[in-house]
Amino acid sequence: MGDMPTLPTIHVISDSMGNTAKTIARSAASHFGELDPNITVLPYVRSFDQIRSFLEEEQRLHRQMYNDDRIIVYYTLVIQELRDALESYLADHPNIYAVDVLSDSIAVIEQVSGKTHNPAPGEQHKINDQYFQRIEAIEFTVSHDDGLLTQDLPEADIVILGVSRTSKTPTSIYLGQQGYKVANVPLVEGLELPKEVYDVDRERLFGLITDPSVLVGVRKTRMGGQLGQSRYADIDAVTLELDRARTIMRGLGCVIINTKDRAIEETAQEILRHYNAAFPRIPSPHGSFVLPV
Repeated sequence: MGDMPTLPTIHVISDSMGNTAKTIARSAASHFGELDPNITVLPYVRSFDQIRSFLEEEQRLHRQMYNDDRIIVYYTLVIQELRDALESYLADHPNIYAVDVLSDSIAVIEQVSGKTHNPAPGEQHKINDQYFQRIEAIEFTVSHDDGLLTQDLPEADIVILGVSRTSKTPTSIYLGQQGYKVANVPLVEGLELPKEVYDVDRERLFGLITDPSVLVGVRKTRMGGQLGQSRYADIDAVTLELDRARTIMRGLGCVIINTKDRAIEETAQEILRHYNAAFPRIPSPHGSFVLPV
């Protein structure tokens, strides 16, 4: 038997593409430091037999590989008959840990608005400019993580700088999912900043720092017993590293945000508070908002 991965596979079931559940699954996994979780998708479901076969096979594989048939399921089923059948099945299978991603969200809107939702699967993904903007932002953010493709930095809505383990990547991913094109750049002792950083509007630059003791704890946890003689998690070295990073950030004119005791969402909202003050969103004719060009 093999050891179960740090995070188990997340299984997505949908009568549409499953993108909503996948986005939420990735966001949840990012809170555990996993930015690319293993996700298996059963899309475009039209019968409960498809769901049953999928779940039985996934549990069989888990028993075979890990001697453990517990699995995680995120589902978005707009078709009521499929949702009812799955919920009945789940009641008899306690080792399937399932999250209904849509139902509560739809129900509260119906209760307050007095309107009835459209039961057609995929309705939430009508093609529009805002949808494409969000997809483009996510793709940009993923491809510009951790100092990649620095030649594109001037094209980013937001550029985040910070030393290792200050939550640059999960914060970037969260903002990307909100429709912002984000790049993040690590501050590494002995390495010069990419020259393109100096071409970025100062109001788009954000520096993440934290307290030395917090950062040491995070790094020790991440590295486990593999530190050896490394000063990566040495309190004196980390204090100096953060002081140097703060000096660089001030020289660039960054907005500096301390991530201590802040959840990823809170850090992101603090970034957006400053960003939206400098670059207000423009109301669209449809009542939503678009980013300024």
